[in-house]
Amino acid sequence: MPLNILIADDDPLSRRVLEATLRRWGFGCTTVENGAEAWEVLQGATPPRLVILDWMMPKLDGIQVVRRLREGTKNCGAHVILLTCRASRSDVVRGLEAGADDYITKPFDPSELRARVQVGVRVLALQDALAGRVAELEEALSSVKRLQGLLPICSYCKKIRDDRNYWQQVEAYISEHSEAAFSHGICPDCYSKVAAAELDAARSRQPTG
Repeated sequence: MPLNILIADDDPLSRRVLEATLRRWGFGCTTVENGAEAWEVLQGATPPRLVILDWMMPKLDGIQVVRRLREGTKNCGAHVILLTCRASRSDVVRGLEAGADDYITKPFDPSELRARVQVGVRVLALQDALAGRVAELEEALSSVKRLQGLLPICSYCKKIRDDRNYWQQVEAYISEHSEAAFSHGICPDCYSKVAAAELDAARSRQPTG
């Protein structure tokens, strides 16, 4: 499905040329003729994520729309290209400080427009990839069980009392409440105190041939 781009421009000719150019490159387009209509589209159920806003428009201008967009929570990550006749450095800075991601001057050069739109497409793709990675990490974290709090443990046999007031072996309790697994062995102290004597006794019981 092609990426849908919102075009907001009160100049009918400029709006039609933009739409025809973008459609020729394979993009979908939603067109409006003032800032109020642009804001309404951006607050819809499935708003365009790439937006070309004319600076000077009736009702709401491009700067006002982008400020509202950045101050809100819905679709605030949309990539906004400001379309303007103002080419001075101070005007460009003002537009970017308001929250625009990029700008292009009127009358626009098709090759420049294409380059700036492609930058927006790449930025949105990176946002999607990052959001997917964050979702994966959140899912992984939610599946990790953590041990915390005070655990009642027997002073003699070292069993732990669980939430249901049952006593369990330490390894059984930890395995149930975490992702840990156990392999059993004998530590040096236990070998010298217990296992060595048991092995000697077992050897002494073996018949001699």
